[in-house]
Amino acid sequence: MPAYGAYQLGGVSLAISDVFRETFRDEHREVRNLLFALVDAFTAHDVTTARHIVSAIAEATGPHFRYEEESMYPRLVPIFGEEYVRKLVADHDGAIRNVRELAQLTDHGQIDQAQAERGIELTRQILPHVSDCDGLSIMVETLPQDDVLDILAIREAALEKNLDLLTWAGTVRARHT
Repeated sequence: MPAYGAYQLGGVSLAISDVFRETFRDEHREVRNLLFALVDAFTAHDVTTARHIVSAIAEATGPHFRYEEESMYPRLVPIFGEEYVRKLVADHDGAIRNVRELAQLTDHGQIDQAQAERGIELTRQILPHVSDCDGLSIMVETLPQDDVLDILAIREAALEKNLDLLTWAGTVRARHT
């Protein structure tokens, strides 16, 4: 077993903050790629692919948003202040609304030009949060190791619950959108 605060990954011992950073970046990269693929699906008017991608986005972001809001964001208040953390949560509100509307847009047999344009617009509105949020990992690495371990533990619990974004937002999330 590696030393406290370290983690074995492929035979290499990493600091827990490095594990968090890599995990966090991989999650954002996955969502970024899904959002790019969704723009492509709307551009091609491919409703079946768009529907599957919206579902994949909801599945990926449900646990992710959950551990951010339940564990990570509260720990960032002393660094950024309440106002910025409220902005991060408001960004989640917007993403939830957008994913809900994207699901409605793809709940049809086909996508017309207006729906495709709206789908692209909604998707692009989510992208800035993905890139902005990815940078938070350099702030998380300044937290005590116990805090980072707790964030990762809450992440694991969110993954085990495996609630997609819209289910989590409509049932468990303290703030309803």
